[in-house]
Amino acid sequence: MENKQKLLSAVSLCRKAGKLIMGFDAVRESVMSGKAWLVLLAADVSDGTAKRMARTCEDITECRRMPLTQLELCGISYKKVGVYSVLDENLANLCSQYLADEKEENE
Repeated sequence: MENKQKLLSAVSLCRKAGKLIMGFDAVRESVMSGKAWLVLLAADVSDGTAKRMARTCEDITECRRMPLTQLELCGISYKKVGVYSVLDENLANLCSQYLADEKEENE
C-alpha cells in the first residue's frame, strides 16, 4: 500500500510540474509528437482503450498500467481520467521506479 501512495504522489508531482498530459486524445498526440516519456493507464481502464494505447505507444515509448483506479486518481485530475503521459524523463523514471516497487511487493 505504501508504494501505491508513493506512485500517487509521483503522478501528483508530475501534474504540479506541468509535465502530465491527461486524456486519451491528448496523450496520443504527445506520444506521436515524441514528447511523452511514459504512458500510464489506470487499473480500471477498459481493455479496448488499453489495447489502442499500447498500439499507439509501440516502438515509441513505454506504456504501463498503474495499480491506481480512475477514482483514486480523481484527486489529481479532478475528473475520471484513465490515460496519462509524463513529459519529463526524470519524473517518468520516478513513476517507473514506484511501479516496479509495487510489482515486486505484490510478488
